[in-house]
Amino acid sequence: MTDINNRLLVMTAGGVNPNVMINALAARFPDIHVFLEQPESKSAILRRRARRLGWIAAAGQMATMVASRLGKRFTLRRSQQIIAAHGLCAELDPAIPVSHFAALNDEDCHRAASLLKPAAIFTISCRLLTPATLQALQCPVINFHAGINPAYRGQMGGYWALVERDRGNFGATVHLVDRGVDTGAILYEKRLKPSPADTIATYPLLLTAASVDIAVNAIEDALSGSLAPQPPSSGKSVLRFPPTIWTWLWNGMTKRIW
Repeated sequence: MTDINNRLLVMTAGGVNPNVMINALAARFPDIHVFLEQPESKSAILRRRARRLGWIAAAGQMATMVASRLGKRFTLRRSQQIIAAHGLCAELDPAIPVSHFAALNDEDCHRAASLLKPAAIFTISCRLLTPATLQALQCPVINFHAGINPAYRGQMGGYWALVERDRGNFGATVHLVDRGVDTGAILYEKRLKPSPADTIATYPLLLTAASVDIAVNAIEDALSGSLAPQPPSSGKSVLRFPPTIWTWLWNGMTKRIW
């Protein structure tokens, strides 16, 4: 009798939000492995955004992220509340096997994935997988996105939904990965209401912690061969970036959305 393959591979660049999700998935899927890539450098991010948006916008966005990171000590209590309220843990369970790579798109990562033979791959907070990587991964690849697709693709989807007075679409999406940025067929969505204590520093964590159930559902579907992808809605499709520092300050002062 052949054993059923329920092996799950998680690909990530690491951090508190992925750790919260990975620990929760490990409680449901014991045959779990993590491929951890080195985070992209700030200078590489700045150059890439400058090529796309110009240096002024790219520098303004980077300033916001620096300010948000510096301000995390003021939102630490709220972050701890979110994690505790969902019964999660921010420190990655040391029992989970982790393999380190310079980048998930490298050939050595492709080879390791081929040897591991996962039945499903789950990505969270990592760089965009290249067409060559997707071709090398011979199983369903599912992504967690802290925003409602396709209107809030990219980064800070929850923040932009609030800024645009679209509070009904403050939420997250679990979707199949294709060659675009958060453009793959949708598997599950989760919408919720943030606390007045939440800010741009905690929106992603809140969406991650609240979306463990839809991530589990999608992975269970993949392992059982019952994925039911739905095409993205025909509404607006916008690739989002972090706000520039001046936009963030303006929205904070005029709309009370920080």
